[in-house]
Amino acid sequence: MNIAIIGTGYVGLVSGACFADFGHDVVCVDKDAGKIAALQAGQIPIYEPGLDAVVARGAATGRLRFTLEIAQAVQGAEVVFIAVGTPSRRGDGYADLSFVFAAAREVAAALTGFTVVVNKSTVPVGTGDEVERIIREIRPDAAFAVASNPEFLREGAAIEDFKRPDRIIIGVEDEAARGVMAEVYRPLNLNAPPILFCGRRTAELTKYAANAFLATKITFINEIADLCEKVGADVQEVARGIGLDRRIGAKFLHAGPGYGGSCFPKDTVALIKTAQDQNAPLRIVETVVAVNDQRKRAMARKVIAACGGDVRGKTIAVLGLSFKPNTDDMREAPAVDIIRALQDAGARIRAHDPVAMEQAAAVLDDVAFAADPYDCAEGADALVLVTEWEAFRALQFDRLKTIMRHPEVVDLRNIYRPMEMARRGFHYIGVGIADA
Repeated sequence: MNIAIIGTGYVGLVSGACFADFGHDVVCVDKDAGKIAALQAGQIPIYEPGLDAVVARGAATGRLRFTLEIAQAVQGAEVVFIAVGTPSRRGDGYADLSFVFAAAREVAAALTGFTVVVNKSTVPVGTGDEVERIIREIRPDAAFAVASNPEFLREGAAIEDFKRPDRIIIGVEDEAARGVMAEVYRPLNLNAPPILFCGRRTAELTKYAANAFLATKITFINEIADLCEKVGADVQEVARGIGLDRRIGAKFLHAGPGYGGSCFPKDTVALIKTAQDQNAPLRIVETVVAVNDQRKRAMARKVIAACGGDVRGKTIAVLGLSFKPNTDDMREAPAVDIIRALQDAGARIRAHDPVAMEQAAAVLDDVAFAADPYDCAEGADALVLVTEWEAFRALQFDRLKTIMRHPEVVDLRNIYRPMEMARRGFHYIGVGIADA
């Protein structure tokens, strides 16, 4: 099939590359001339394991192309995916849909023949209705349908998630669109993923509901971790104990510094706004957002307490900056709030991340970035593990003990165990477990 994708951000680029790998002919469009030129030269603007190889393969076969010309991409396309950003609108938390609506207007002007216009962006309930209205107003003569096909891609595992999805959600309002979308995903039939066809509004809400539920699991176990510290329990064993219940499941029950990234923070807030507008407030989700916002700075207070209650003039080594491993995404990363809170308390920050330091430098001031974990820990009064990169899972603690000013480790991801660290001569503090 001929597919056009509007937007070469995380979702658009991954989707376009994978669709091309399936055998579809894909043209990806973006207004950023620098980004398009880089992609045409084989340079990937985001860090995502395996994406460079998939893009290169698609470009080599000619099935994946990049352009600045939206009309060129849309004309003749059977399916047009809108995959532009929907950030939180400054000041009120609503999803900013200006990029979606602008794309819809440009797509409308270029439509030729029957086309399914698909919202791939995460959008509030009713956005598909508005996209349909915009296109109908601009092109009353056009033959088209509007569908919703939310993405469920984990950063760091997006290629696997796209090609072997847990499920595919497709919101359509007519049989013609259903048939086209079934053909788009036909290459996945061999893996037999569940494909749920539903109403457009149902699909839109499903995406927000899924993210809110996962954010709730994270926040729940974080609060249980706080209780574990008070009563002398181990949150990791609690999480395993409840996660073995198939009704609950083990995923997203890892205590830590709170959720971040491009999805959970903005999507939970946008869902809250939608619910408030409909006079159906989501009190659980409202509490999740409030607790998560408070948690990041609470982790900074944990570090300060580990340093005797005062970090003024002390050097704190921070390992891990991106909001999760295997990505360079710094959006709403807990490390940002933790570092700023430590700086407010007078600490000097040295930091290392395997891939995110360039991105971090754009959002953090007065941070010394280190080439590796040991350069980062040199002369430090405390070492703080914020992101659980694999490179941090087998640190040479004998070496660290000789180069650090004080053998203090605050592990916000519970990568290590208290008794092991005590045996190595470190004062160790985890999350939801007894201190060593």
